[in-house]
Amino acid sequence: MEFDLAQTDALLSTTRAVRKRLDLEREVPRSVIDECLELAVQAPTAGNSQTWRWLVIDDADLRAKVAQSYRTALAESFFRDQAHAAAERGEAQTSRVYDSAAWLADNLHKVPVFVIPCVEGRPEPGAHAAFQASVYGSIYPAMWSFQLALRSRGLGSTLTTIHLFKEQEVAEILGVPDGILQVALLPVAYTKGTDFKRAVRPPASEITHWNGW
Repeated sequence: MEFDLAQTDALLSTTRAVRKRLDLEREVPRSVIDECLELAVQAPTAGNSQTWRWLVIDDADLRAKVAQSYRTALAESFFRDQAHAAAERGEAQTSRVYDSAAWLADNLHKVPVFVIPCVEGRPEPGAHAAFQASVYGSIYPAMWSFQLALRSRGLGSTLTTIHLFKEQEVAEILGVPDGILQVALLPVAYTKGTDFKRAVRPPASEITHWNGW
C-alpha cells in the first residue's frame, strides 16, 4: 500500500486543538462519530487489552449538566493563575490558548457532541509508573486516531481533562459505573473552515537526543 505522503503529512501536522472555530450551529450526524470511532479502535493497546470504552453525549440537557461541572472545575482550578502568569511573561501564543480555553468553557454546552474516552479499571493510588503508562497508553493512541479521523472529515475537537476534577459528579450525571476511568472530554463539531496550519514548534533536532541524553 502506498500513501500520499503530502496528504498524510498535512493531516498529521495540521490537526489542531480546535475551540473557537468549532461550528456550534451545525448538527453532527451519529454516523460520522461511528465512522471515526471505528477507525480509532484500530489503534494499539497494551497487551492487546482493548479496555477502551467510549461515552458519546449528544443530548442537550446532559451536555448542559456536564458543561456546568466543567465550568465549576475550571473556576476551582489553577487555570486563572496560569493564564495571568502567561500574560505577565508576554507569552502571546500561550495566552491565546488560555483565552480560547476560557471561551470553550463558556460555550461548552453549545458544542453538539461530547466524546468521553474511558478505560475499564483504574490505576491504584501509588501504582508503578509502568502500570499507569500502560493504562493511559491504551487509550491515548485511539483518542489521537479519533481526532485525525475527525479532521479528515471536516470536524475538529480538543483534548481537555478539566472535567476530571469533577469526575465522580460527571459519572453520576451520565451513569458511568464504578471501575470505569474517564480519561478526557473531547468536544466535537464541524469546523469553521478547514484551513488549519502548522503550529510554531521548536525543531525536533533541538529536543532530540541520540544514544544517550
